[in-house]
Amino acid sequence: MATTEIKKNIHWVGAVDWDIRDFHGYSTNKGSTYNSYLVMDEKIALFDTVKKPFKNELLHHIHELTEPEKIDYIIVNHVEMDHTGCLPEMIELIKPEKVFCSPMGHKALLSHFHREDWPYEIVKSGDSISLGRKTVQFLETKMLHWPDSMFSYIPEDKLLISSDGFGQHWATSERFDDEVNMNELMAHAAKYYANILLIFSPNARKLLEKVAELGLEIDMIAPDHGLIWRKNVAGILESYGRWARQEAREKAVVVFDTMWHSTEKMAKAIYKGLLKEGISIKMMDLQVSHRSDIVTEVLDARAVLFGSPTLNNGMLPTMADMLTYLKGLRPTGKIGAAFGSFGWSGEAVKHINNYMEKMKFDIVDPGLKVKNVPTHEDYQVCFDLGVKVGKAIKGE
Repeated sequence: MATTEIKKNIHWVGAVDWDIRDFHGYSTNKGSTYNSYLVMDEKIALFDTVKKPFKNELLHHIHELTEPEKIDYIIVNHVEMDHTGCLPEMIELIKPEKVFCSPMGHKALLSHFHREDWPYEIVKSGDSISLGRKTVQFLETKMLHWPDSMFSYIPEDKLLISSDGFGQHWATSERFDDEVNMNELMAHAAKYYANILLIFSPNARKLLEKVAELGLEIDMIAPDHGLIWRKNVAGILESYGRWARQEAREKAVVVFDTMWHSTEKMAKAIYKGLLKEGISIKMMDLQVSHRSDIVTEVLDARAVLFGSPTLNNGMLPTMADMLTYLKGLRPTGKIGAAFGSFGWSGEAVKHINNYMEKMKFDIVDPGLKVKNVPTHEDYQVCFDLGVKVGKAIKGE
């Protein structure tokens, strides 16, 4: 794959990972990219590197434009290893004049690579450097999604190099948003936000406010993963604002696992009750739905219902995994309810409720338990729970 000039004398020189299928528990069934950018000016600057196994791909792309030894600066916007895995080897080869990073980036680089001899240049929000005709302005973006994270902005090109912000895990031969299906792209962007940045939504809101306050003119956003935004910049900024506010619509996600189909039957009866109230519903069976896809659906849902049979005085392991993962992402403003079948004890509902309480869900029902196999009367109770949740979603 060749380099791509994204702005005059600014080139994508990254790598495409077609095969990755898991990223810290996030299902990356469409692969990913590790985007690196090379600015050719009086001073040549490389923005981020790539995951270690892709070093040669990065070097090949750089060689298309210049000799690596001619690079003057390396700018480290984010220290996570998918962007710095080959950094020590690149520094050894390039011998840059300076390695720019945030104050927390400096600490992170030392604790990752234990190299005090690198030519660090620490920059903070508001600092800038000149490359010649182009300027690079820095904006720290702490906890989006690591303490070291920062953006680099090139005002002459109205280009925001946004580190892990506005990214997607999606391997493509295309480099720009207007070269792919926009609906699929936005779905990947939503999944990325839901699984990586949701926990940091308060920080995202503050960052968006800061960008507006600074009056940055942005007509292109170049993230470290996925496609570069050049057509739908306003759209992705608007979406991030909505996701950061955790705005929800009249939608419910029913997440369940089942042992002998009794909890599944309950879920289907609850579905019918929600449907009666005109609610949009996603049925997510944990046997076939990955946790990261469920979280993506939860992103804009007003209610989430969790169903599990009782196993060994607890819930099924798949549900425990799901709730642990979701709890770590700290969704807010959700309505919740628990349900499940049992044989002789029935503690699963209690344990699910405990998780929802810790996530500060508005639990609208104490929990529905059915012994063994549901009867017609039990189906009606499940249906009524769906109606109850549906009315709560609508504020009735």
